[in-house]
Order: sequence, then structure tokens, then C-alpha cells
Amino acid sequence: MSLTERLRESSEDVWRAILEHPFVVSLYRGDLPLEKFKGYLLQDYNYLVGFARALALAAARAPDVASMKAMLELAHGELTGEMANYESLLRELGLTLEDAIRTRPNPTNVAYMSYLSSVCSLGSFAQCLSALLPCFWTYEAIAERHAGLLASNPVPLYKRWASVYLSSEYKALVRRLRELLESLSPRLEEVAGPFRTASVYELMFWEAAHSGESWPA
Repeated sequence: MSLTERLRESSEDVWRAILEHPFVVSLYRGDLPLEKFKGYLLQDYNYLVGFARALALAAARAPDVASMKAMLELAHGELTGEMANYESLLRELGLTLEDAIRTRPNPTNVAYMSYLSSVCSLGSFAQCLSALLPCFWTYEAIAERHAGLLASNPVPLYKRWASVYLSSEYKALVRRLRELLESLSPRLEEVAGPFRTASVYELMFWEAAHSGESWPA
């Protein structure tokens, strides 16, 4: 069993809750209220900004040029291709980029972004990767688990959004990150904590979208 397989196994309870979360299942089934998806999208756009910053911070922790390049390429991809996709989705939903910028990140969003920034500033490069990996990998796992539901999803926008995570390009990206982490040969004890904590934050992010979490004031 590879290191990343052991990491996933160690957080299997969290991942199981993510894969079967009501928001996720409803989205892939196609009966998620559009307003809930709009709320998720506005929060996720803001999260991606923080995630790109964390990737850039991870680049500074990289032990060699190749690893640094990989992190910066991912950050560039988040700020160009991924952002462009989100801007297109926002327009389709009758929202603007300004709407996303004005959206206040909810408490879970702020906590998750802060956690990634902290690990990628102060942790080892292996810890940076282990904290960043769940974001990429859980989306692939969700898409694989619910591919059957997606095939009969009646909402074209949901279907198009989710299909990205079943693409060969996305799978290659996840595989690349896993291989990069495994190439470092860190001790499981070094990286299991950040991997699990980030996995828990992924679960909390879905729950925040489901509940419509907001600040009390």
C-alpha cells in the first residue's frame, strides 16, 4: 500500500462522510436547489483565491526547482483556467465576478484557508502537500463514486461542473500530486495530521454550503 493510500485509509471515516454528504449526493443527483449551488459557488470562488496563495507558499517550501515549478504551475492554473471556469459559471447563474468578490467567506471558509496558509508557511514541504491533496483528491473520489448519478443528472450546469472531475486531465493532476508526495518518502506520522485535518475541513465546507453557514454579525 502506497503512502497516499495509507493516508486515505487513516481518514476513511471522514472521506466516507464526504462521499455521502447530502449536499454532494443532491448535487450529483440533480435535485440540489439552485440557490444552494449559487451559495456554494460564491464561497468556493473565494476559497480558490486562498488556495492559490497556499500553493504559492508551498512553492517556497519546495526542496528543488522541479517541485517549486509544480506548485507554481498549479497556482497559475487555479488563477487562470479554474477562475475562468468559475466566472463562466457565475455568469450562467446570473451572478458577476463582483458578486463573488463582495461575498464574505463564511467561518469554515476562513478557517480552512487560514489552516492551509499556516501549514504551507511553517510546515515541511511534505506537510504542505498532504494538506493540499485532500482538496484535489476528494473531488475526484466524489465524481467516481457518483458517476452513475451524474449520468442521469437532469441539470446540464451541474453535469458540466461535475464532469471536470472525471476528466483524464484532472485525474492526471491528482496522480501527479500523489506521486510528488510519495517521492519525498516522509514518515506517515509527519503527514497524517495535515491530511486528516484538511479532509475534515473539506467535510465542513460541504456542511457549511448545506446549512448556509454565515457569521452571527
